[in-house]
Amino acid sequence: MFSIMRLDGDGMEKFKKIYDRAIRLKGGQEAIDELLPAPKTRQALSAVTDDRYLAEMARCVFRSGFVWRIVENKWTNFEQVFKGFKPRVVERFSDEKLEEIAQDTAIIRHYKKIESVRKNASFVRRFSEDNAGFGTFLGDWPEDDVVGLLLLLKKEGGRLGGHTGQYFLRFSGKDTFLFSPDVIEVLVNNKVVDKEPTSKSALLAAQGAFNQWRDETGLPYCHLSRIMAASIERVDRSGIISNT
Repeated sequence: MFSIMRLDGDGMEKFKKIYDRAIRLKGGQEAIDELLPAPKTRQALSAVTDDRYLAEMARCVFRSGFVWRIVENKWTNFEQVFKGFKPRVVERFSDEKLEEIAQDTAIIRHYKKIESVRKNASFVRRFSEDNAGFGTFLGDWPEDDVVGLLLLLKKEGGRLGGHTGQYFLRFSGKDTFLFSPDVIEVLVNNKVVDKEPTSKSALLAAQGAFNQWRDETGLPYCHLSRIMAASIERVDRSGIISNT
């Protein structure tokens, strides 16, 4: 875990201003509420079995840089090829087995991503054994240290850095923020970072801003980042103002 930077507020706007912009652009509070994901409780995270966490890791890895719809259309085949994503089973896949899988046209034949499933099986199994379940590990991770968890995913997992790790946490139900282009723009406008945060120091600065806004509003990180994304106007090539 990491010591989180707390900002003094200089250069940062109150989150209510961001929220009010989002309401104006989206057409009301009800429209905003419909966009907000629901983070899982510690108990709900703990109740999810390890194989489902490994499956979600694999799904996020294979979606990265690829058409998500194609991954979803083939997902039943992935479940079969990877034996239901049971960590102890997948962890024992030999190199020859991975090579065999990489020739299977029923899934996406990307060897490095296929190899990452085995590495992530070991990751899930180890942290599950140390914490009475991988979901318990996620549920017990300090709520105000998302960056520490993202850095751990990058270090211990296979291809779980950057946006892939963020999506894994979001789709698993662990409260997290996503560094979408619009969220980054809000952080840049508030002088928290000067570009997408990738270095440890920039990530900690972003964490500090999110912590400050969470203290101000009482909202979970997933709500904060979704509202931030909705607060940005976009002008397309036709000159029409839109927002995402």
